[in-house]
Amino acid sequence: MNYIQVLTIAGSDSGGGAGIQADLKTFSALGCFGTSVITAVTAQNTLGVRSVHGIPVTIIKDQLQAVLDDITPLAIKIGMINRAEVVDVIETELKNYAVNVPVILDPVMVATSGHRLIESDTVNQLVEKLFPIVSLVTPNIDEAIILSGQEINNLYDMVAAGKKIIEKGAKAVLVKGGHLAGPIIYDVLISGAEIPLVLESVFIASKNLHGTGCTLSSAIAAEMAKGNNLLSAIKNAKNYISRALQAGSEVKTGEGNGPLNHFFEPLKLIIQ
Repeated sequence: MNYIQVLTIAGSDSGGGAGIQADLKTFSALGCFGTSVITAVTAQNTLGVRSVHGIPVTIIKDQLQAVLDDITPLAIKIGMINRAEVVDVIETELKNYAVNVPVILDPVMVATSGHRLIESDTVNQLVEKLFPIVSLVTPNIDEAIILSGQEINNLYDMVAAGKKIIEKGAKAVLVKGGHLAGPIIYDVLISGAEIPLVLESVFIASKNLHGTGCTLSSAIAAEMAKGNNLLSAIKNAKNYISRALQAGSEVKTGEGNGPLNHFFEPLKLIIQ
């Protein structure tokens, strides 16, 4: 018997709403056993990021090897990578290990507060070295603008930007439209040469949006670890996000942008 094991490679959020903390909460809420590799420590709360400290690369490598050598993940989520040398370590270790394991890359670049979380040269390394080995890239509007090099003001722009990201080597991209105002939220899934698929969800009024992107990518990884294909995993993850947003919309946590309610209806840890 085994748990459904999922690995997150990401930064720590001292406020508990995003990063490693959100990833592990999401895995747990969806019935999976979470393991982690911490790439950076952030000092932040609901009001914003105060500082970022990168974990030494040797420690990141040791964490990654320790988990992969012993606790086999059925899916991997990659979040905050703020230095090029960290990209190198992740690329090397995953190439040695995760040949058939789904890998979801959430290209965390800008915090909700506007704080830039990634060095400029790291973006190019992310594209060149990680795009070819991951299953899905999940940029929000701000990140898609950086990755595609074009402005995004509407659904048409989202599709065009997604196609440019695919041209840079991504197997599939989910451009998240939550930053565009409107009663309906549009996400665009582009997978290789397939026709772009527009996924709709109802806008949920809430100031508690911190960690939404981390949570979505983690939920997709968890759902794929449970055996769902990419589209089904995305749809299930979007449903989870909508319900977590709704459940946490009226809750006050801190003075700023609060977290989702990850445990609105948690599953028991699945044993298979």
